[in-house]
Amino acid sequence: MLQFGYKASAEQFAPRELMDYSIMAEKVGFDSVFISDHLQPWRHTGGHAPAALPWLGALIERTERVKVGTSVLTPTFRYHPGVVAHAFATLGCLAPGRVILGIGSGEAMNEAPLGIPWPDGKERFARFKESILLIQELWAGERVTFEGNHYRTEQATIYDRPEDRVPIYIAASGPAATRLAGRLGDGFICTSGKGRALYTETLLPALAEGAEKEGRTLDDLDLMIEVKVSFDTDKQKALEDTRFWGALALSSEEKTGVEDPMEMERLADALPVERTASRWIVSDDPDEHVEKIWEYVDMGFKHLVFHAPGPDQERFLSLYQQHILPKLHERAGR
Repeated sequence: MLQFGYKASAEQFAPRELMDYSIMAEKVGFDSVFISDHLQPWRHTGGHAPAALPWLGALIERTERVKVGTSVLTPTFRYHPGVVAHAFATLGCLAPGRVILGIGSGEAMNEAPLGIPWPDGKERFARFKESILLIQELWAGERVTFEGNHYRTEQATIYDRPEDRVPIYIAASGPAATRLAGRLGDGFICTSGKGRALYTETLLPALAEGAEKEGRTLDDLDLMIEVKVSFDTDKQKALEDTRFWGALALSSEEKTGVEDPMEMERLADALPVERTASRWIVSDDPDEHVEKIWEYVDMGFKHLVFHAPGPDQERFLSLYQQHILPKLHERAGR
């Protein structure tokens, strides 16, 4: 069954605002709420970065139905994998069947400010893979002694674990990490707006290849994508709302080595609105909007988490409840 989620933009809103929007998301019919785990936001002016772990605990207690999780948390630098395993086991006990651990290999802007050396891609990938294996061992066993190249434990036990293991969703944007998601993950996370060929010719084939090595298929995984949407009855407003997230339109070359939100903000603010909007489905027509969203369903994605860039999230949620979710539900046969 298709699922439709809400992205709680931790980089844009203070903790209580974010909580109110997420509670509203459940009320208007979303199936899930995912929060990013950033130490620093993409921009300094108007930026926020509430800690995801305590925030998720509060969200669990204030909602009843939605699945909740991180999109994404990095279990390799700021957090020891054992701390992540411990925290999500507890969250899983508080809300059985509702918690998802979404993880990725990280970004320098969230780790380097704490004085953590930022290694090359090969080491980051090795640490990431090892952290997943350690988390899985800690959830599966007792008195776990783990001797890895980067992490170790000595007779470690997580005493409070949910009866149903918390699923791990692995985020990836390249073939190697995507194959890893197919091998070790319960779900896969990527983001929209990067060109159809990346998904159909690179990522999804790599995911299937990884799954096959474990005797699985893509049907055994939850294929999740963060769909960047800017919908409003005023088309110009929908365009202008994308400016806050201009950093997402920067090329990898433009933002390589940038770890300061003030510098990232400067680079993003220099972009024209046509470019800041390039990563988003920008529309004032519900039918057109749904048609563009459905392209990702046709590719094979099963869990669409909608990220809206505007400051008025209540307006976004209300407009989606009125104009978009009913059409999506009807098309999905729900």
